[in-house]
Amino acid sequence: MCPPIEPARFIRYQSLAPNQRGVHPGIFALVNKLGAQGELSPAEHARWRAGNDWYNAAYPNPSLSRPQVYDRVLNPGAAAWFKHGAVHLLARVEPYLLLLDAHQIRWERLETADPGRIVYEDPVQVIAAGGPRG
Repeated sequence: MCPPIEPARFIRYQSLAPNQRGVHPGIFALVNKLGAQGELSPAEHARWRAGNDWYNAAYPNPSLSRPQVYDRVLNPGAAAWFKHGAVHLLARVEPYLLLLDAHQIRWERLETADPGRIVYEDPVQVIAAGGPRG
């Protein structure tokens, strides 16, 4: 008899290709880079800023309460994952995906029951180091 399959509890959207450090940046980092480099049209820029403003107000920034959470030595490969129940946050991801598509930046959606070693957790997200296991 096979053990029951545990449902995915964590969701992450990230670059399909790793960057120069071998890390797969998340979609917020990818779109923020487009914005910072001035690659967004005025309409895209407005959508990006409105989305970031909403997310900044909707949930905590782990780096503010735990500055070491993304430390490359302490927590190699640390990445943010939405909790499956963060429906209100997940519902607002699509505009970011559309911006990435418009700029030919390939992305993927990952789901796992075990995102790695959890180094931060709040009601809507975890930061996990070491990558998904399973």
